[in-house]
Amino acid sequence: MSQADEIFISMCRDILDNGTSTEGEKVRPHWEDGTPAYTIKQFGVVNCYDLRKEFPAITLRRTALKSCMDEILWVWQRKSNNIRDLKPHIWDEWADENGSIGKAYGYQMGVKHKYREGMFDQTDRVLWELKNEPFSRRIVTSLFNHHDLSEMGLYPCAWSVTFNVTQHPGDEKLTLNMVLNQRSQDVLAANNWNVCQYAILLMMIAQVTGMIPGQLVHVIADAHIYDRHVPIIEELISRPTYPAPCVSLNPDVTDFYAFTTDDLIVSDYRHGPQVTGIPIAI
Repeated sequence: MSQADEIFISMCRDILDNGTSTEGEKVRPHWEDGTPAYTIKQFGVVNCYDLRKEFPAITLRRTALKSCMDEILWVWQRKSNNIRDLKPHIWDEWADENGSIGKAYGYQMGVKHKYREGMFDQTDRVLWELKNEPFSRRIVTSLFNHHDLSEMGLYPCAWSVTFNVTQHPGDEKLTLNMVLNQRSQDVLAANNWNVCQYAILLMMIAQVTGMIPGQLVHVIADAHIYDRHVPIIEELISRPTYPAPCVSLNPDVTDFYAFTTDDLIVSDYRHGPQVTGIPIAI
């Protein structure tokens, strides 16, 4: 069993056994047939993954790691808000007729801001600080810009990242850690997807700044399982598990903007059958 499997199973079991239901309450999400999409939720879930030990992909089912990487590159590297620049179709429901999701995600990463050292967008500011002031406690990004919320196709779910660097005794290189803050998460559809894509982001940024990827701390304010997902989750967490896959990056890439999904190397990924036909609340 991978560490990610253990965390995922424990989290799902806790939500199902001890969570609170929104049934009967006024909720925004709905199913395609117009029925309200109720959830069972837990508040303030915190999961910790140590990338020095293994990559945090679950093996209960396959997580499409190259697609995860493509989405994180879409936001952090291409800084796009158009689904035509993205291979997975996960944002199609929130895009307009031109493919735009408005002033969300990649748009926010690409806006330049004034700092004492000059103008930077959020990606370039992170890279500059990690290279020049790695022990700063101010290396933070945010996608939740209240000024632009009305022009976003969907408010950002995974909205903030904090980077923090540790010098472990005896280590030649610094260790780069990350806190991912998420306001809301559909556990079945998105949990391991988000974990894996931000783990890959941590690996990429560590590599181009000459560091070791360390801990990924995932903070979820509202971790929920939709009512129509309960039987799927029950079956999923009862499955056999396998050791974590081996995941690495092409070591020759030293420029963050040079990474492509071809630079992600995955091997020994044993997993259960894929879950198909998951209904998605909108």
